[in-house]
Amino acid sequence: MTISPDWRFMLRHPAHVIALGLGSGLAAKAPGTFGTLAALPLYALWLALGLSPALLAWLLPLLFALGCWACQRTGDALGAPDHGAMVWDEMVAMWALLIVLPATPLAWALGFALFRVFDIVKPWPIRWLDAQLKGGFGVMLDDALAALMAWAVWRLAAPALGLG
Repeated sequence: MTISPDWRFMLRHPAHVIALGLGSGLAAKAPGTFGTLAALPLYALWLALGLSPALLAWLLPLLFALGCWACQRTGDALGAPDHGAMVWDEMVAMWALLIVLPATPLAWALGFALFRVFDIVKPWPIRWLDAQLKGGFGVMLDDALAALMAWAVWRLAAPALGLG
């Protein structure tokens, strides 16, 4: 049986806090979009605190592994292996994309839009991976691939748009 998470559920276990994106995944509508949006100010805060994109890139595997554990545990508790409220996957994928984009509002907005398109539409091979891989690793991997595809489109489009 699938349950709908709330604040009480989230606060029962640290894995739930992480998987639910520090609460951003509890949004009634479009939790994935809210989770992706929540990634932006957190990344900006890290930069303001002096963390470099290079250091953040070194932290990504840890954040990814943390997400595998948290999403597995939370998906099991919710009765849904890839519950929509679990948004840590969107957050980590967005951070990975922000690391390789210029730190400008326009670049971040376009990166956000590209990532959301790939995450929502799930073109091949994202959709195939999403269907084949289950559990926390599968939850995390399809969003990582969506970020990679968003970056590829950015790299192709940015010069034509005068963005780098």
